[in-house]
Amino acid sequence: MRVNGKIVTVGLCPSWDMVCRFEGIDWGEHKTVSSASSRPAGKALNISQALAWMGQKNIAAGLWGRDDFEQMLRAMSAFGGLRGLVKVKMTAVDGGTRRNVTVVDTANDREMHLRNRSELASRKALRKLEADLRAIVSKGSVCVFAGAMPEDEFVGDVVRIIKSCRERGAKIVVDTYGDALKRILETGAAWLIKPNVEELRELLGEQVTDSPAGLVGAGRKLLDKVEVVLISRGKKGAVVVTKKGAWQGRCVGRSRVLSTVGCGDFLLAGFLKGLNPVRSKSSASNGAKDKSDAGSALGTAIKVATARAWGWTEGKSWSQALREIKAVVERV
Repeated sequence: MRVNGKIVTVGLCPSWDMVCRFEGIDWGEHKTVSSASSRPAGKALNISQALAWMGQKNIAAGLWGRDDFEQMLRAMSAFGGLRGLVKVKMTAVDGGTRRNVTVVDTANDREMHLRNRSELASRKALRKLEADLRAIVSKGSVCVFAGAMPEDEFVGDVVRIIKSCRERGAKIVVDTYGDALKRILETGAAWLIKPNVEELRELLGEQVTDSPAGLVGAGRKLLDKVEVVLISRGKKGAVVVTKKGAWQGRCVGRSRVLSTVGCGDFLLAGFLKGLNPVRSKSSASNGAKDKSDAGSALGTAIKVATARAWGWTEGKSWSQALREIKAVVERV
């Protein structure tokens, strides 16, 4: 189950993520922002940045608006944590990239997420992206299609792009939701999917108990269409289900959660990094009791997601997080 080839992330509805933090805020108030940041994002690009933080080279592909394309390149270049590990090969298309806003109330430990609609996708744009991916993707590549998908009228085009990458010998990872996820899954092209609990319920069309046993049972219902089901559970950790077994993982120990934004993306990035065969000796200390690839990778994933939640990805190194964050992985 190891990841041997280059990792290519593909975002079809990317964004600029603006995060504003306040030390307490409520409706109707006029407050000075405690801190603010803005960076190119969207789930696919978050995964690219998480991989780079762990020292993993990758390629960031997908759509980006021509109106702010150069601004995105400058921002990516200025983000020191990437250290040149992310090769940007976005497809420039007509229009501007959406801007999303997250408001974080640090005094009351709560967040609000404001999302704009992405309007970059068109048949012309998707055909151009498909052509660009043919020049990037090769046998053994891991293609991560993550984030919101274009409107329903374009889902067929997205499925065609995914099939094209699969036919070139790539492993397909999908982290999306709704009808798009169902249609992609039905093709049998996906190797790994990463739903959260609610997305898993929607995918199966039934209630699923948020317990390790309940999630494993639900995940196993999908193994005729996909090899790996990685289920994120928020602060409860995650569960991974394969034909070889199932494991649950969680963080042991506490620190202040600064933000949950992007934690699921970092979880997926950590799992892919954990499957990379070039693992350090420290993989033995990732908290996994079972040394299978999936169980071990889950331990890495839990640590990366926890580092994101605690804000360590901004000020600490991956080696520090790997050493200091404790994760426990158990077979279910």
